[in-house]
Parts: sequence; C-alpha cells; structure tokens
Amino acid sequence: MKIGFIGLGIMGKPMCKNLLKAGHECTIYDIVEEAAREAVGAGAVKCESAAQAASGRELVITMLPNSPQVKQVVLGENGIADAMDEGCIFVDMSSIAPLASKEIGAALAGRNIEMLDAPVSGGEPKAVDGTLSIMVGGKKEVYDKVKEVLLCMGSSAVYCGELGAGNTTKLANQIVVALNIAACAEAFTLSKKAGVDPELVFDAIRGGLAGSTVMDAKVPMMLDGNDKPGFKIDLHIKDLKNALETGHGMGMGLPLTAQVMEMMQQLAADGFGGKDHSALVKYYEKMTGESIRR
Repeated sequence: MKIGFIGLGIMGKPMCKNLLKAGHECTIYDIVEEAAREAVGAGAVKCESAAQAASGRELVITMLPNSPQVKQVVLGENGIADAMDEGCIFVDMSSIAPLASKEIGAALAGRNIEMLDAPVSGGEPKAVDGTLSIMVGGKKEVYDKVKEVLLCMGSSAVYCGELGAGNTTKLANQIVVALNIAACAEAFTLSKKAGVDPELVFDAIRGGLAGSTVMDAKVPMMLDGNDKPGFKIDLHIKDLKNALETGHGMGMGLPLTAQVMEMMQQLAADGFGGKDHSALVKYYEKMTGESIRR
C-alpha cells in the first residue's frame, strides 16, 4: 500500500520501519530532519513537508505528540487535509484527546476522507518489535480495510467503537499504567525501607496476583537505576492531563489519576520530565531518602 507517515520520533520511526519491512511504500516527513535518516535507509522516501508526504497516498498515518500538533498538521496552513485525495484513509496513531479526534474527523468527512484514531501502547521496545497494542476508533468498515496494515506494527489491533473510542481506550490504559508504576515504586521502596531486598520481593510476588506486564517491564529498570526513556514522564503527563480533562468534561472525578499526575508534575519540575516514567520511583527516593537500586 502507498502510505504517507508523518512523525518519526521514538515510536514513529520503528513503526514506519516495520511498515517498510512488510513491503509497504512509505513517504515520510518529520520536522526534525535527522529523524528521517534511518527510515530513508530502510527504504522510505523523505519529503519536504507533511502535505507532500500525504499527497497521492492511499493511507496517511500521523504519530505526533498531542492534539495541537495533530490539528496543525491536518487542518492548519498547508495541512495534509488539502493534500490527501478523496477516498484516502487517515489514521492518527498519536495519543490525543478524544474530542480532538472527533473534531478532526468531522472536518475531514466533508472532504470525503475517512479517519480512524488508533493510539498505541507498549513503548519503544514493542514499537521496535512490531508488537504494539493498537486501539482503534472509527467506522468498522474502514477499520477492516486497514487492519492488516496496522498489524504490521502491532500484535493486536482491536476495534473499540466510533471515532474517539481509540483515544478513550488509550486514556484508560494510561491511567492503569501510571497507577501501576506508582504502586510498584511505593511497594518496593517500602520493602527497602523495612530492610527487605526489593529484588527478592520482586521475585516473590511477580508470579502472583500482584504481577503485571508493567511490573515485569518497569521494576527491573527501577532496580538498575535505568531511566532511559521508553516512554517519557512528560508524555505521560500529557496523557493524564487529557484523561483528567475528559473525566471533568463528563462530571467525573479521577482522584487516583490526579494524585499520580501531581507526583509526575513534581518530577518534571525537578528535571526528570525527559526520563522514563519508571523514574517515578525517584519521587519516593526524595520523600524517604531510600533508593531501591541494586
């Protein structure tokens, strides 16, 4: 398939490379010129603008930081809305506010362009492996047309409902991940403070009910003091902000989410915004003076 791919950051670049490995033809664009280098080496064609990357494509994918960037790229001056052909399918794989997805989709519908919101979960390792979990919102018949393409980037691509449902599902995912990381950081700091080796606690409980994918992925990073970003604290703050705004817009409080948001905001203020979200353990280090690092 002829695909335009816009946004080649930590996640976008390996996702695009997996599309190329599967035999798809990709034109690419990123505002950071060097970000495109690896994708070009893998066979992508570099373009000078997002509009150029979207022109003449059957499918256009964006993987951008947040709602304002997606709106600008799609609907702004020289946006891809004017470059995409009628009948093209637009898939936004960024994690943005569900309302923003609906606004963009409504604008594109008037141009006979179908949209799906299809945010992902799994971080950089799963983006590289092509084993992301993809959550999709939009028309079911449009999802059916591109499902096999999505599965070049993920091990699952689950249809969640109408446009915006993908990002609503992603917000639920990000709440669960954030609270799980915070719970791990708190529990293992408690064990260290009580004089019990956190590594032994991890080995003892990971196979029981407390065990989780988050625990298996993030606790070893905490123990190693490895905060190289697979998913940055700043990005998780963005997702939790969208979750809180969505909840408040429906009159629903999210007290646990709000608490972890405050913890992440404090870490960002202390200079850890660019670190992996597992660095949430540093909040407890600062609070207790105890480190769980090996």
